[in-house]
Amino acid sequence: MAKRVKILFTTSNFKTAGSGKVIYDLVNGLDQSKFEIEIACGHNRGAFFQTVEALGLPIHIVKTKTSYRPYLTLYSRIKNISTFFKAHEYDIIHSWQWSNDWTEAVAARLAGAKWMYTKKAMGFQSKHWVIKSYLANFIVTINDEMRRYFPKKKNQRLIPLGIDTAYYSPKHFDKRKISEVFEIITVANLVAVKGISVLIQAIKALDSPHVNLTILGANNTEYGTMMVALVKELQLEHQISFLGQKPDVRPYLSNSDLYVIPTLDQGRREGMPMALVEAMSMGVPVLGSEVSGIKYVLKDFPQLLFKAGSANDLQMRIRAVMSKSKEERHQIGNDLRQYCITNFNMPTFIKAHDLLYSQMMNLRPKNA
Repeated sequence: MAKRVKILFTTSNFKTAGSGKVIYDLVNGLDQSKFEIEIACGHNRGAFFQTVEALGLPIHIVKTKTSYRPYLTLYSRIKNISTFFKAHEYDIIHSWQWSNDWTEAVAARLAGAKWMYTKKAMGFQSKHWVIKSYLANFIVTINDEMRRYFPKKKNQRLIPLGIDTAYYSPKHFDKRKISEVFEIITVANLVAVKGISVLIQAIKALDSPHVNLTILGANNTEYGTMMVALVKELQLEHQISFLGQKPDVRPYLSNSDLYVIPTLDQGRREGMPMALVEAMSMGVPVLGSEVSGIKYVLKDFPQLLFKAGSANDLQMRIRAVMSKSKEERHQIGNDLRQYCITNFNMPTFIKAHDLLYSQMMNLRPKNA
Protein backbone atom coordinates (compact mmCIF):
# COMPACT_ATOMS: atom_id res chain seq x y z
CA MET A 1 0.00 0.00 0.00
CA ALA A 2 1.37 3.42 -0.97
CA LYS A 3 2.37 5.76 1.81
CA ARG A 4 -0.24 8.41 2.47
CA VAL A 5 0.62 12.06 1.84
CA LYS A 6 0.83 13.77 5.21
CA ILE A 7 -0.72 17.25 5.17
CA LEU A 8 -0.86 19.86 7.92
CA PHE A 9 -3.54 22.54 7.63
CA THR A 10 -2.64 25.70 9.53
CA THR A 11 -4.95 28.53 10.59
CA SER A 12 -5.05 31.17 13.28
CA ASN A 13 -8.23 29.92 14.94
CA PHE A 14 -11.69 28.41 14.57
CA LYS A 15 -13.54 31.08 16.55
CA THR A 16 -16.23 31.35 13.88
CA ALA A 17 -17.27 29.30 10.89
CA GLY A 18 -16.44 31.40 7.78
CA SER A 19 -13.29 30.03 6.16
CA GLY A 20 -13.07 27.65 9.14
CA LYS A 21 -16.13 25.85 7.76
CA VAL A 22 -14.39 25.61 4.39
CA ILE A 23 -11.35 23.99 6.02
CA TYR A 24 -13.65 21.69 7.99
CA ASP A 25 -15.48 20.51 4.87
CA LEU A 26 -12.22 20.10 2.94
CA VAL A 27 -10.42 17.95 5.51
CA ASN A 28 -13.59 15.98 6.15
CA GLY A 29 -14.03 15.28 2.44
CA LEU A 30 -10.47 14.36 1.45
CA ASP A 31 -9.77 10.68 0.85
CA GLN A 32 -8.08 9.51 4.05
CA SER A 33 -6.74 6.43 2.30
CA LYS A 34 -4.55 8.85 0.28
CA PHE A 35 -4.01 11.65 2.78
CA GLU A 36 -3.01 11.71 6.43
CA ILE A 37 -4.45 14.96 7.75
CA GLU A 38 -3.58 17.06 10.78
CA ILE A 39 -4.53 20.59 11.84
CA ALA A 40 -2.61 23.33 13.68
CA CYS A 41 -4.23 26.45 15.09
CA GLY A 42 -3.30 29.15 17.56
CA HIS A 43 -5.90 28.39 20.25
CA ASN A 44 -8.93 26.25 21.01
CA ARG A 45 -11.40 29.03 21.77
CA GLY A 46 -14.69 29.44 19.94
CA ALA A 47 -17.74 27.25 19.47
CA PHE A 48 -16.72 26.10 16.00
CA PHE A 49 -13.47 24.63 17.32
CA GLN A 50 -15.52 21.93 19.05
CA THR A 51 -17.13 21.07 15.72
CA VAL A 52 -13.71 20.68 14.09
CA GLU A 53 -12.46 18.68 17.07
CA ALA A 54 -15.34 16.23 16.62
CA LEU A 55 -13.80 15.12 13.31
CA GLY A 56 -11.31 13.14 15.37
CA LEU A 57 -8.27 14.40 13.45
CA PRO A 58 -5.06 15.34 15.31
CA ILE A 59 -5.23 19.04 16.23
CA HIS A 60 -2.12 20.84 17.50
CA ILE A 61 -2.63 24.00 19.53
CA VAL A 62 0.52 25.71 18.41
CA LYS A 63 1.50 28.92 16.65
CA THR A 64 3.10 28.11 13.32
CA LYS A 65 4.24 31.66 12.61
CA THR A 66 6.15 34.22 14.65
CA SER A 67 6.63 37.99 14.66
CA TYR A 68 9.52 39.39 12.64
CA ARG A 69 10.95 41.42 15.51
CA PRO A 70 13.25 41.26 17.28
CA TYR A 71 15.30 40.21 14.26
CA LEU A 72 18.12 39.03 16.50
CA THR A 73 16.07 36.05 17.66
CA LEU A 74 14.00 35.54 14.51
CA TYR A 75 15.96 32.56 13.20
CA SER A 76 15.83 30.69 16.51
CA ARG A 77 12.05 31.21 16.72
CA ILE A 78 11.56 30.02 13.15
CA LYS A 79 13.81 27.06 13.92
CA ASN A 80 11.52 26.06 16.80
CA ILE A 81 8.54 25.97 14.42
CA SER A 82 10.60 24.05 11.88
CA THR A 83 11.55 21.49 14.53
CA PHE A 84 7.84 20.87 15.16
CA PHE A 85 7.18 20.43 11.42
CA LYS A 86 10.17 18.11 10.98
CA ALA A 87 9.26 15.97 13.99
CA HIS A 88 5.89 15.20 12.42
CA GLU A 89 7.36 14.59 8.94
CA TYR A 90 4.78 16.56 6.99
CA ASP A 91 4.90 16.28 3.22
CA ILE A 92 2.75 19.37 2.60
CA ILE A 93 1.84 22.29 4.83
CA HIS A 94 -1.24 24.14 3.58
CA SER A 95 -1.55 27.54 5.21
CA TRP A 96 -4.93 29.22 5.61
CA GLN A 97 -3.42 32.13 7.54
CA TRP A 98 -4.79 35.43 6.23
CA SER A 99 -1.75 37.62 6.91
CA ASN A 100 1.38 38.37 4.85
CA ASP A 101 3.58 36.48 7.30
CA TRP A 102 6.32 34.38 5.69
CA THR A 103 7.95 32.86 8.79
CA GLU A 104 5.80 29.73 8.48
CA ALA A 105 7.03 29.27 4.91
CA VAL A 106 10.68 29.49 5.98
CA ALA A 107 10.06 27.00 8.80
CA ALA A 108 8.45 24.57 6.36
CA ARG A 109 11.35 24.91 3.92
CA LEU A 110 13.85 24.22 6.70
CA ALA A 111 11.85 21.13 7.63
CA GLY A 112 11.90 19.85 4.05
CA ALA A 113 8.13 20.15 3.57
CA LYS A 114 6.37 21.66 0.57
CA TRP A 115 4.53 24.80 1.62
CA MET A 116 1.48 26.36 -0.01
CA TYR A 117 -1.11 28.93 0.92
CA THR A 118 -4.61 29.96 -0.05
CA LYS A 119 -4.87 33.70 -0.73
CA LYS A 120 -7.98 34.64 1.22
CA ALA A 121 -8.21 38.43 0.84
CA MET A 122 -7.36 41.07 -1.71
CA GLY A 123 -4.25 43.21 -1.26
CA PHE A 124 -0.61 42.75 -2.14
CA GLN A 125 0.96 46.03 -1.12
CA SER A 126 3.83 45.00 1.14
CA LYS A 127 7.21 43.40 0.50
CA HIS A 128 6.20 40.64 2.90
CA TRP A 129 3.56 39.38 0.44
CA VAL A 130 6.26 39.23 -2.23
CA ILE A 131 8.55 37.20 0.05
CA LYS A 132 5.72 34.91 1.14
CA SER A 133 4.71 34.24 -2.45
CA TYR A 134 8.29 33.65 -3.59
CA LEU A 135 8.76 31.03 -0.87
CA ALA A 136 5.50 29.23 -1.66
CA ASN A 137 5.71 25.98 -3.60
CA PHE A 138 2.14 26.66 -4.68
CA ILE A 139 -0.48 29.39 -4.34
CA VAL A 140 -4.24 28.87 -4.49
CA THR A 141 -6.24 31.93 -5.52
CA ILE A 142 -9.98 32.21 -4.90
CA ASN A 143 -11.03 34.83 -7.44
CA ASP A 144 -9.93 35.65 -10.96
CA GLU A 145 -8.42 39.06 -10.11
CA MET A 146 -5.79 37.64 -7.78
CA ARG A 147 -3.60 36.19 -10.52
CA ARG A 148 -2.24 39.63 -11.34
CA TYR A 149 -0.46 39.59 -7.98
CA PHE A 150 1.75 36.71 -9.17
CA PRO A 151 2.30 37.22 -12.93
CA LYS A 152 5.50 35.13 -12.97
CA LYS A 153 4.38 32.40 -10.62
CA LYS A 154 3.54 29.30 -12.66
CA ASN A 155 2.66 27.22 -9.63
CA GLN A 156 -0.69 28.79 -8.89
CA ARG A 157 -4.27 27.77 -9.50
CA LEU A 158 -7.72 29.31 -9.20
CA ILE A 159 -9.87 27.18 -6.90
CA PRO A 160 -12.99 29.05 -5.75
CA LEU A 161 -14.04 28.23 -2.21
CA GLY A 162 -16.61 25.48 -1.95
CA ILE A 163 -19.78 25.28 0.09
CA ASP A 164 -21.87 22.39 1.35
CA THR A 165 -25.01 23.21 -0.63
CA ALA A 166 -26.93 20.37 1.04
CA TYR A 167 -26.28 21.94 4.45
CA TYR A 168 -26.96 25.49 3.24
CA SER A 169 -30.32 24.66 1.72
CA PRO A 170 -33.74 26.29 2.18
CA LYS A 171 -35.38 22.86 2.33
CA HIS A 172 -34.40 22.58 6.02
CA PHE A 173 -36.59 25.55 6.96
CA ASP A 174 -40.21 26.62 6.63
CA LYS A 175 -40.15 29.72 4.43
CA ARG A 176 -43.74 30.80 5.19
CA LYS A 177 -43.86 34.32 6.62
CA ILE A 178 -46.71 35.81 8.57
CA SER A 179 -45.49 39.40 8.57
CA GLU A 180 -45.44 41.55 5.43
CA VAL A 181 -42.34 43.37 6.64
CA PHE A 182 -39.46 43.18 4.15
CA GLU A 183 -36.60 41.52 6.04
CA ILE A 184 -33.02 42.43 5.09
CA ILE A 185 -30.02 40.68 6.62
CA THR A 186 -26.25 41.02 6.59
CA VAL A 187 -23.59 38.87 8.25
CA ALA A 188 -20.27 40.48 9.14
CA ASN A 189 -18.00 41.14 12.05
CA LEU A 190 -18.32 44.88 12.53
CA VAL A 191 -15.18 46.57 11.26
CA ALA A 192 -15.10 49.70 9.09
CA VAL A 193 -14.26 47.99 5.76
CA LYS A 194 -17.51 45.98 5.94
CA GLY A 195 -19.44 49.16 5.12
CA ILE A 196 -22.32 48.58 7.54
CA SER A 197 -22.79 52.35 7.86
CA VAL A 198 -23.65 52.45 4.14
CA LEU A 199 -26.38 49.85 4.64
CA ILE A 200 -27.77 51.70 7.67
CA GLN A 201 -27.88 54.95 5.71
CA ALA A 202 -29.64 53.14 2.87
CA ILE A 203 -32.32 51.90 5.28
CA LYS A 204 -32.79 55.48 6.46
CA ALA A 205 -33.09 56.70 2.85
CA LEU A 206 -35.79 54.08 2.12
CA ASP A 207 -37.94 55.83 4.72
CA SER A 208 -40.26 52.86 5.09
CA PRO A 209 -41.54 51.39 8.37
CA HIS A 210 -42.07 48.10 6.54
CA VAL A 211 -38.35 47.34 6.22
CA ASN A 212 -36.29 45.66 8.92
CA LEU A 213 -32.54 45.02 9.00
CA THR A 214 -30.88 42.26 11.02
CA ILE A 215 -27.11 42.45 11.53
CA LEU A 216 -25.35 39.24 12.57
CA GLY A 217 -21.70 39.29 13.65
CA ALA A 218 -19.44 40.48 16.43
CA ASN A 219 -20.39 44.04 17.36
CA ASN A 220 -18.23 44.40 20.48
CA THR A 221 -15.79 46.54 18.51
CA GLU A 222 -15.20 50.27 18.30
CA TYR A 223 -16.88 50.31 14.89
CA GLY A 224 -19.74 48.20 16.25
CA THR A 225 -20.32 50.72 19.04
CA MET A 226 -20.33 53.48 16.43
CA MET A 227 -22.93 51.63 14.35
CA VAL A 228 -25.22 51.12 17.35
CA ALA A 229 -24.90 54.85 18.07
CA LEU A 230 -25.64 55.67 14.41
CA VAL A 231 -28.82 53.61 14.48
CA LYS A 232 -29.93 55.46 17.61
CA GLU A 233 -29.04 58.84 16.07
CA LEU A 234 -31.12 58.03 12.98
CA GLN A 235 -33.97 56.79 15.19
CA LEU A 236 -33.98 53.37 13.55
CA GLU A 237 -33.84 51.22 16.71
CA HIS A 238 -37.28 49.77 15.92
CA GLN A 239 -36.09 48.64 12.46
CA ILE A 240 -32.46 47.61 12.90
CA SER A 241 -31.33 44.82 15.24
CA PHE A 242 -27.79 43.79 16.23
CA LEU A 243 -27.91 40.11 17.20
CA GLY A 244 -24.16 39.42 17.57
CA GLN A 245 -22.47 36.23 16.40
CA LYS A 246 -24.57 33.15 15.77
CA PRO A 247 -23.11 29.65 15.32
CA ASP A 248 -25.75 28.83 12.71
CA VAL A 249 -26.91 31.64 10.42
CA ARG A 250 -29.23 29.50 8.31
CA PRO A 251 -32.47 30.13 10.27
CA TYR A 252 -31.92 33.89 10.00
CA LEU A 253 -31.14 33.69 6.29
CA SER A 254 -34.19 31.56 5.70
CA ASN A 255 -36.43 34.17 7.28
CA SER A 256 -35.00 36.98 5.12
CA ASP A 257 -36.14 38.53 1.87
CA LEU A 258 -32.78 40.01 0.91
CA TYR A 259 -29.12 39.64 1.88
CA VAL A 260 -26.83 42.67 1.48
CA ILE A 261 -23.02 42.73 1.61
CA PRO A 262 -21.89 46.39 1.53
CA THR A 263 -18.09 46.01 1.72
CA LEU A 264 -16.12 49.17 0.92
CA ASP A 265 -13.55 49.37 -1.86
CA GLN A 266 -10.65 49.92 0.50
CA GLY A 267 -8.45 48.16 3.05
CA ARG A 268 -8.58 44.36 3.35
CA ARG A 269 -11.27 43.69 0.76
CA GLU A 270 -13.11 40.45 0.21
CA GLY A 271 -11.33 37.56 -1.50
CA MET A 272 -14.44 35.42 -1.79
CA PRO A 273 -17.04 36.26 0.89
CA MET A 274 -18.51 33.01 2.12
CA ALA A 275 -21.37 34.72 3.98
CA LEU A 276 -22.58 35.93 0.58
CA VAL A 277 -22.26 32.43 -0.92
CA GLU A 278 -24.12 30.96 2.07
CA ALA A 279 -27.02 33.34 1.49
CA MET A 280 -27.08 32.46 -2.22
CA SER A 281 -27.03 28.75 -1.44
CA MET A 282 -29.98 29.31 0.91
CA GLY A 283 -31.93 30.72 -2.04
CA VAL A 284 -32.01 34.29 -0.72
CA PRO A 285 -31.86 37.22 -3.19
CA VAL A 286 -28.68 39.24 -2.65
CA LEU A 287 -27.13 42.62 -3.36
CA GLY A 288 -23.37 43.20 -3.18
CA SER A 289 -21.03 46.14 -3.50
CA GLU A 290 -18.91 46.28 -6.63
CA VAL A 291 -15.57 45.15 -5.17
CA SER A 292 -13.25 42.37 -6.28
CA GLY A 293 -14.38 39.23 -4.43
CA ILE A 294 -18.05 40.12 -4.56
CA LYS A 295 -17.84 40.88 -8.28
CA TYR A 296 -16.31 37.44 -8.81
CA VAL A 297 -19.10 35.64 -6.95
CA LEU A 298 -21.78 37.67 -8.76
CA LYS A 299 -20.03 37.95 -12.12
CA ASP A 300 -23.03 36.43 -13.93
CA PHE A 301 -25.48 38.66 -12.01
CA PRO A 302 -24.25 42.24 -12.62
CA GLN A 303 -27.73 43.58 -11.88
CA LEU A 304 -27.22 42.57 -8.24
CA LEU A 305 -24.19 44.83 -7.78
CA PHE A 306 -24.21 48.42 -6.48
CA LYS A 307 -21.57 51.11 -6.29
CA ALA A 308 -19.36 50.53 -3.24
CA GLY A 309 -19.83 53.18 -0.57
CA SER A 310 -23.00 54.62 -2.13
CA ALA A 311 -26.00 54.48 0.20
CA ASN A 312 -28.10 56.13 -2.53
CA ASP A 313 -27.29 53.48 -5.13
CA LEU A 314 -27.91 50.75 -2.58
CA GLN A 315 -31.31 52.08 -1.52
CA MET A 316 -32.37 52.25 -5.19
CA ARG A 317 -31.29 48.62 -5.68
CA ILE A 318 -33.22 47.60 -2.57
CA ARG A 319 -36.32 49.38 -3.86
CA ALA A 320 -35.97 47.51 -7.15
CA VAL A 321 -35.93 44.15 -5.34
CA MET A 322 -38.85 45.18 -3.12
CA SER A 323 -40.89 46.11 -6.17
CA LYS A 324 -40.73 42.57 -7.50
CA SER A 325 -43.38 40.01 -6.73
CA LYS A 326 -42.71 37.19 -4.26
CA GLU A 327 -42.59 34.80 -7.21
CA GLU A 328 -39.95 36.91 -8.96
CA ARG A 329 -37.85 37.15 -5.80
CA HIS A 330 -38.15 33.41 -5.32
CA GLN A 331 -36.88 32.88 -8.87
CA ILE A 332 -33.87 35.13 -8.22
CA GLY A 333 -33.06 33.14 -5.09
CA ASN A 334 -33.46 29.84 -6.90
CA ASP A 335 -31.18 31.03 -9.73
CA LEU A 336 -28.53 32.02 -7.19
CA ARG A 337 -28.76 28.67 -5.43
CA GLN A 338 -28.41 26.76 -8.69
CA TYR A 339 -25.37 28.89 -9.53
CA CYS A 340 -23.76 27.86 -6.25
CA ILE A 341 -24.53 24.21 -6.88
CA THR A 342 -22.86 24.46 -10.29
CA ASN A 343 -19.89 26.69 -9.50
CA PHE A 344 -19.13 26.55 -5.77
CA ASN A 345 -20.05 23.01 -4.78
CA MET A 346 -17.96 21.17 -2.21
CA PRO A 347 -17.24 17.94 -4.21
CA THR A 348 -15.56 19.98 -6.99
CA PHE A 349 -13.61 21.98 -4.40
CA ILE A 350 -12.38 18.81 -2.67
CA LYS A 351 -11.51 17.08 -5.96
CA ALA A 352 -9.46 20.10 -7.07
CA HIS A 353 -7.40 19.96 -3.87
CA ASP A 354 -7.01 16.19 -4.08
CA LEU A 355 -5.54 16.61 -7.56
CA LEU A 356 -3.33 19.53 -6.51
CA TYR A 357 -1.83 17.74 -3.50
CA SER A 358 -1.14 14.67 -5.62
CA GLN A 359 0.55 16.78 -8.29
CA MET A 360 2.59 18.68 -5.70
CA MET A 361 4.22 15.47 -4.55
CA ASN A 362 5.62 15.13 -8.07
CA LEU A 363 6.62 18.78 -8.42
CA ARG A 364 10.24 19.70 -8.17
CA PRO A 365 10.54 22.17 -5.26
CA LYS A 366 11.16 25.35 -7.18
CA ASN A 367 9.85 28.91 -7.24
CA ALA A 368 8.77 28.85 -10.86
